[in-house]
Amino acid sequence: MLGCRGSRISHHFRECDLHFHLPTTFRFGYSGLQPQSFQLSFPCLLKPCWGGLTTIVANHNRVQSRSCCSATPPKPRGEIPLLFNSLSQQEDEREMISDGVSSVAGYLHLNSDDEHGGIVALGKFDALHIGHRELAIQASRAGPPFLLSFVGMAKVLGWEPRPPIVATCDRKRVLSSWVSYCCNMVPEEFHVEFSSVRHLSPQQFVEKLSKELRVRGVVAGENYRFGYKAAGDALELIKLCEEYGMEAYIIKSVMDKNSANVTSSSNPKERGQVSSTRVREALAVGDMAYVSELLGRQHRLILKATNQERFAVEQHKVSAPKSCLLNLAPKEGLYEKCSLLLGQENVVQCRVVIDKKFVHVETDYDGGLSDIFGAPNSQFLPIEFGDSRT
Repeated sequence: MLGCRGSRISHHFRECDLHFHLPTTFRFGYSGLQPQSFQLSFPCLLKPCWGGLTTIVANHNRVQSRSCCSATPPKPRGEIPLLFNSLSQQEDEREMISDGVSSVAGYLHLNSDDEHGGIVALGKFDALHIGHRELAIQASRAGPPFLLSFVGMAKVLGWEPRPPIVATCDRKRVLSSWVSYCCNMVPEEFHVEFSSVRHLSPQQFVEKLSKELRVRGVVAGENYRFGYKAAGDALELIKLCEEYGMEAYIIKSVMDKNSANVTSSSNPKERGQVSSTRVREALAVGDMAYVSELLGRQHRLILKATNQERFAVEQHKVSAPKSCLLNLAPKEGLYEKCSLLLGQENVVQCRVVIDKKFVHVETDYDGGLSDIFGAPNSQFLPIEFGDSRT
């Protein structure tokens, strides 16, 4: 029986956690994404709350469905669960960079209730959007959830550097906000250097997961590709995991119900699913309501002051140069209904103006912005965007 496990608190600490306590409240700016009240209890193997479990036989000759409403019968040899029900769709919807695979393997082993390691969700996890959250949800149904992705791809592949959608120091907060979806567990995040896996064939990649990382099972989206030149697909992943004695859970993509908001996608692999590409495109046109819908939360922008670049503070205004940005800002323009985060509990309504060189935050707050952001030890300026459109 695989049900929800007990709570697990992240042990990772980041620079902005140590210097600025960011609120942990899970905030939804899109009314259709308000969480609904339901019990995350799954008495059967990865049982969806509303329906059955679909399994796929490893030889791919037949696909059979069966209900999980009663006790799960013994799983025939060669069968791997294939989940095509998406919790996010039904709802309407720390970072630790490993110095080597041994530390990942050790942590997965020590923090899993199974002697063979944990269940990892595979992906890039740039935006931590609702599709990524769905992977974490499914992983949590089989055990403590882990997110495993690869860093250094841009450098290795010669891509143009670009800012992250979620600031590195803010990822822990976002993952912690998923706890109510993930059986009261906070997903742990691990990164492996892309250069260490780039030339691996699909089989070598799965072998590495099994033997070096000691992974017990994987969760991936139906469009997941892996191995050298992305030669492996979801069916190949199922087959190889079966050969290495691992579970493979493949989930259907969370589809973007408002795909008309994106006029064109630069990614030819886009088929209407929620993706980091869509989040970037929505930010590029300043559609913050759409961004909130894709992320399942309001977009948080974080700026960090340095010895060379300080915040300029007036009575009701804080300005920061764009060089202080830690993550991707929306397009230039005026944004109403934003929030300036002054501490763990203090949230002040504001409006944000972004121009070519600066981010300006304007508010009616009379509590003394200069005392907060003008102090020498004031490093971070966190802004949360409402659902306005510039």
